[in-house]
Amino acid sequence: VQLQASGGGSVQPGGSLRLSCVGLGVSFDNRPVLWFRQAPGKEREGVLCISPGDNSNYYIDSVRGRFTISRDNGKNTVYLHMNRLNPDDTAVYHCATKKYRTLCARSPDDYYLRGKGTQVTVSS
Repeated sequence: VQLQASGGGSVQPGGSLRLSCVGLGVSFDNRPVLWFRQAPGKEREGVLCISPGDNSNYYIDSVRGRFTISRDNGKNTVYLHMNRLNPDDTAVYHCATKKYRTLCARSPDDYYLRGKGTQVTVSS
């Protein structure tokens, strides 16, 4: 059972990326899925969560209007769509899910399964 994040890379400011989180051995159906990130020297921070009802829960004001989240149950994949990226978005991005159909939460520690991340670097 694991989560696999991919899609990171190096982009210039203003660029876009789409991150993917695939559940291997675990279904995302009816579960919240959180994207969180960790920049060098900083604490982990929740970014955006999709609820079992497919509502978006933003935890960082600066990503509103730039990041969106979606899920494809057929592919058991949750996506983080990131637009107008800036250097402050540079971090390792991870995904996490809970064991049951419950509410989203901000802290990655509230999720029972967290995956290895994918690096996003925004620089000119």
